[in-house]
Amino acid sequence: MNEQIAVVIGATGLTGNFVVEELLKDEAFKTVRVLARKKVNKVHPKLQQEIVNFNDPNDYSDKFGEGDVIFCCIGTTQKKVKGDKLLYEKIDYDIPVNAATIGITKGFKKFLIISAIGANENSSNFYLKLKGRTEDALKQFPFLSLDIFQPSIINGNRKENRPVEKIAQVFMDLFSFLFLGPLKKYRAIGANNIARAIVQVLDHPILSASLPGEMVEEYTDPELMYENFNKLVDVVADGGIGGTVPSTVIDCTGEEPVLIRQGAGEWEMAGSE
Repeated sequence: MNEQIAVVIGATGLTGNFVVEELLKDEAFKTVRVLARKKVNKVHPKLQQEIVNFNDPNDYSDKFGEGDVIFCCIGTTQKKVKGDKLLYEKIDYDIPVNAATIGITKGFKKFLIISAIGANENSSNFYLKLKGRTEDALKQFPFLSLDIFQPSIINGNRKENRPVEKIAQVFMDLFSFLFLGPLKKYRAIGANNIARAIVQVLDHPILSASLPGEMVEEYTDPELMYENFNKLVDVVADGGIGGTVPSTVIDCTGEEPVLIRQGAGEWEMAGSE
């Protein structure tokens, strides 16, 4: 599984920069394509940089290219947009949703995005409402998987000055021990740890007897399954054309095999009476 192509949006930001670093080290990816308004200060044989006008749909689509996984780390602040809520929405909503639209047409299978804890389209807070709207919009796309990460305050050395956020980071560092149980999720987290967690999500292969598809043949014909999922699963076993009756599932990870689900295939443990 070392032929995948990743597209990263928001690589010039704190967390996006770490995501690129992790992907460049990951042997599962042969190409890491960064889409940004300016180049990142990195040189690597796997790195491909594209300068994009995100407001131009044609340029966005052309530079996007084909691939397998989309990593969206885009995000702005009220200070950067000078209080312009429409501009804020163009960045935090339009760019991710347009990426999903393009990604589906280009054959991408997975989408991962950094959102925010408390994101909810019904929130009275503009930021959390916007993040919630973005999450809900992305859930409508037929990706094989959609992973949404909702960190609290993100620690790290940013290029721009964010005094309020720095004060919050100091507070979180001093009193993080008080955030226990259900409050633990509100602890500050390092951007490098977020990036590592995002990339590690992809280390869990898909294991399914019923892969998704619009037509029956897409999840019963081994050749079509291989064509559609060969970069996303470790093994496609050709057992001939299947039907819609659930298959038998056996857990072989322990000392003795365990029948998880009895389906069309008859199973009898060797040596059993």
